[in-house]
Amino acid sequence: MNFKSIVLWIVGAAFIALGYQKYGWPGVAVVIGGIVFWMLLHFTRMMTVLKRASNAPMGYVGSAVMLNAKLKKGVNLLHVMALTRSIGLLQTEKDVQPEIYRWQDGGGSHVTCTFTNGKLASWELCRPAPSEQ
Repeated sequence: MNFKSIVLWIVGAAFIALGYQKYGWPGVAVVIGGIVFWMLLHFTRMMTVLKRASNAPMGYVGSAVMLNAKLKKGVNLLHVMALTRSIGLLQTEKDVQPEIYRWQDGGGSHVTCTFTNGKLASWELCRPAPSEQ
């Protein structure tokens, strides 16, 4: 369990205690309803991203250059999947840290992203050498 999840549990318990202190059991019901609503919003977003990604080829992105411009350090894999609308091709063994995923576009350019503990640590854009005609 990381620090962020511990803080979320403490904040949730504090809101429930505050709801009980101010409004009694109806306040607790409202706070728990709000927490469940917040969790359902995140679940719905995750399912929408995964549904869109399931309809696209694995490791494909419309433009690797645009993906490279939109990436930010520290975002999670789900956010990158929402940007690409595709599941990345895993380049490392399963469940080995760091995880490396690759997305490639139709022109041969690809972005290789390194995720450490589910967060984007680094990425690299590789473009093919221009061919002379």
